[in-house]
Amino acid sequence: MKWILSAAVALSLVQGSSVQSKESNPSQEFTFGIVPQQSASRLAKMWGPMLEELSSRTGVSFRFRTTKDIPTFEACLAEGVFDFAYMNPMHYAIFSQEAAYFAIAHQEGKRLKGVMVARADSDFSDLHSLVGQNIAFPSPGAFGASILNRASLQQSGVDFEPSYVKSHDSVYRAVAAGLMAAGGGVTRTWNAMDAEVRAQLRVIYETDGFTPHAIAAHQSVTQDLAQVVQQEMLSLSASHPELVKGIGMSGLVRAEDSDWDDVRALGMARDETGISKEGDAECPSG
Repeated sequence: MKWILSAAVALSLVQGSSVQSKESNPSQEFTFGIVPQQSASRLAKMWGPMLEELSSRTGVSFRFRTTKDIPTFEACLAEGVFDFAYMNPMHYAIFSQEAAYFAIAHQEGKRLKGVMVARADSDFSDLHSLVGQNIAFPSPGAFGASILNRASLQQSGVDFEPSYVKSHDSVYRAVAAGLMAAGGGVTRTWNAMDAEVRAQLRVIYETDGFTPHAIAAHQSVTQDLAQVVQQEMLSLSASHPELVKGIGMSGLVRAEDSDWDDVRALGMARDETGISKEGDAECPSG
């Protein structure tokens, strides 16, 4: 097929011009870290087919990697553990500087919005109704689900008790089970949640929209290989939309670092973001 030949030729040129680079061995695996918004098994099922197709197109192997929780994922980003990674907007704003990740793609036609959900049969109807309540969030540094929702609560003068439950799925399930009054998520994971859980919940608030999650490469990956991966991801998005839909997106577009200037314009200090530099588990390796 023409696209396989194109990727293979491009990669051979890269390998020939950079024999000391990480991609000089065509059989070498590259880690592709996915922020753990959902369970590891669910993420592997979603991303596996796309990474397999990307491996076929580029001639190098991509290995799915995630962590047990978002703070550990953040610590791994800080260490530059992942060759490629799917990270939230604030992660990118921080780790493009601290760990030298550079963006190659993001979801097409998407603005990331946080949502606040409550049980469908509860009396909670807006942020002001949550005064004094225990509210679930995935982690302090989850951008849409936690940072934006917490900021909205604070701007509304709502005192609340945060509880961090590791993933978006855990937020929705905790609220559905009546363990928390409400919980923060984002529109993508809300729409992807199991129908039986969603049926027990309703959205009571939605934040403003921001540039969505970044797909980024680490500085240890050469620009040449990153460009090949970028080109094939965009081609894959056009020719295999079902694979992109499988990861909860409508399409992919080329990204520029400046796309996340809206996140940087929030002017949040590093310690205000809640994003971790240290996890409590070892980062996954190749």
